[in-house]
Amino acid sequence: AMYRAREADENEFPFLYRIVRRLAMKANMPMPRIYIIPAMQPNAFATGRDQKHAAIAVTEGLLRILNEDEIEGVLAHELTHVRNRDTLISAIAATIAGAIMVIVRMAQWMLWFGGLGSNRDRNGNPLQLILLILVIIIAPIAAIIIQLAISRSREYLADEGAAYISGKPLALASALAKLEAAAQRLPMTNANPSTAHMFIVHPAHGDVLWKLFSTHPPISERIARLREIAARMGQLA
Repeated sequence: AMYRAREADENEFPFLYRIVRRLAMKANMPMPRIYIIPAMQPNAFATGRDQKHAAIAVTEGLLRILNEDEIEGVLAHELTHVRNRDTLISAIAATIAGAIMVIVRMAQWMLWFGGLGSNRDRNGNPLQLILLILVIIIAPIAAIIIQLAISRSREYLADEGAAYISGKPLALASALAKLEAAAQRLPMTNANPSTAHMFIVHPAHGDVLWKLFSTHPPISERIARLREIAARMGQLA
C-alpha cells in the first residue's frame, strides 16, 4: 500500500471518525475511509476517483502536533478535494501534459529525420526548423506550468471549501503554519514525486528550484487567503 498506510480502527481513533463523519454530513458526502500513515512528518492527503471510493490518509505525526480544531481544518481540506474530484482533475492534467510530451517527441523526430538528419534538402524552410526547435524547448515547460497552475488552484479551492465546511479558517491557517515548519525539519524521505502533489503540504520541502516547480502555492499566501475568509466570516483575523 502507498506509504504503508493502514485503515484506522474506529475504536483506536474515535475522534477522527467523529470529526470526519460530522464534516461529511455538512458537505453532504458519503463517509470516506480513513487511513493512518506511519510517518513522523505531519501531513495528509485524499484519494479516490469519486465520493463513493474516497479515502483520507493522515500521518501519525499530524495527530501528534495538531490540536482537534486544526485536525478538523486539515480533514475538511481533504474532504473538499474529494468533493471537487481533484484526483480525477489531476489525472486529466497529467494526461494533457503527457499529450504535450508526445507532440515534443514527434517534433524531435521531425527535426532529426526531416531537418538535421538528412542532406537531401539543405535548402529546407528555416522557419519550419526554428518552429520545431521552439516546440521542443517550450512545450515541456508549458506542460509543467499547466500541471502546476491546475494543482495550485485546486489547493486554494480546497482551503476555501475547508474554511466554509469546518467554519474554522484560522484553525486551518494555524495547521498549515505548523505543517510547513515540520516539513522543513522532517522531510519525508520516501515521498514519491508522482504523488507529492496529493499532500496538503508538499512532503519534500526544499530549495529554490522546489519553490519554482512546487505543485503547492506558498503557505504564506494560503494563510493570507484564509485570514481574508475569516474576516469575511466575521472572525477576527
